[in-house]
Amino acid sequence: MPRYLSNINLRKLSGKTCLLRVDLNIEPGEEKNAYRVDVVLPTIKLLLKNKIKVVILSHRGRPVLKSTQLLKGLKSDWDFNKINRRLSLKSFVPLLTRKLGISLCFIPYEHSWLLDPKKFISQRKERLFLFENLRFYRGEETNDWRLAKFLANWGDFYINDAFAVSHRNNASLTAITKYLPSYAGLLMEKEIRNLDKVMKNYKRPFTIILGGAKISDKIGVIKYFWNKADYFLIGGGPANTFFAAQGLPVGDSLINRSMLESPTSKILSSFNVRKSDFPKLILPVDVKIGDNKILDIGERTIEEYNKIIKKSKTIIWNGPMGMFEKKGFAKGTKKITQAICQLADKNKKAQIVIGGGETTAAFQAARGVIPRQVCVGPRLFISTGGGAMLEYLSGKKLPGITSLAGVRG
Repeated sequence: MPRYLSNINLRKLSGKTCLLRVDLNIEPGEEKNAYRVDVVLPTIKLLLKNKIKVVILSHRGRPVLKSTQLLKGLKSDWDFNKINRRLSLKSFVPLLTRKLGISLCFIPYEHSWLLDPKKFISQRKERLFLFENLRFYRGEETNDWRLAKFLANWGDFYINDAFAVSHRNNASLTAITKYLPSYAGLLMEKEIRNLDKVMKNYKRPFTIILGGAKISDKIGVIKYFWNKADYFLIGGGPANTFFAAQGLPVGDSLINRSMLESPTSKILSSFNVRKSDFPKLILPVDVKIGDNKILDIGERTIEEYNKIIKKSKTIIWNGPMGMFEKKGFAKGTKKITQAICQLADKNKKAQIVIGGGETTAAFQAARGVIPRQVCVGPRLFISTGGGAMLEYLSGKKLPGITSLAGVRG
């Protein structure tokens, strides 16, 4: 179990500098609408309130190398072309400045190697700093101890508030904890406690809704909860893959062909859709088709799924029911969202966790027609994690979290 920031006497750290790892992996141009920015503000504000300087760390996208040849050491021979400039974290400066109401110092990649970290931070009047995209640095994705040590020079202690990427073994998530006292931030704590709650203290009927594009990252969740959950409502690519595994026609629909060609296909085909009157794993009984593809669940399926949601007390949802962003195929996801929000509003004992980038986007878009107060509060938690949430719910240990346990400090 990691040590939590909420349990620390921050007054003793007044005047120190914190390296804060967050997740700002947001599409260029989408900064202002970013849910992931808002959820880390409480941790930043708490640190600043206690007169602690903050250096924000994050990655963004996948920068393109000019060539495969790299400079000696940690520096990367990046081609700062138009693509990479769009992936710079500098575009977050105006947004963070406005939301926090203080000035912010941006630390460019090329300058970071030339500065004396301690001296630079002590001489600046700003209390908030933003490091350049960590993937501009060689060694981030390979968990290089040299990069971790380089980053550690910029702070006195470290906080991981990036649950969404904590399933990765990166230098700024795991190796860095060997060099600094390390803690879990307020968002990380919230994620862990809410996911632990549905894993260990779930209430029945317990329903898991799985959609999106891939089924490969959801098989673990099905296995882990098979003897715990009462219903698995399947849509999107996972439903298509189940159909294909059973020999049903799917046309040009999105499926995970690699799953059909692997031993996992035995798992897929072992699920008989109608082995009883009340099957645990439920596939769509009708679908909406466009361009010879299954793009949404149908009316009868929506009705059947909503009946189950209505009587559920615990729900985990990852992945939209179809191609919700395409006109004419958002109804399934929209109706599922409405049913979940109504459950959260009416059932005081409900426990609901929603996660995944597409799911969150679909949920936010669909809930525009629902009174805001219905979709907030302790009964409904929106996780920032997609892959991280699925791995955590599969019972796997996330490197970014386990590295916080038993570290120095």
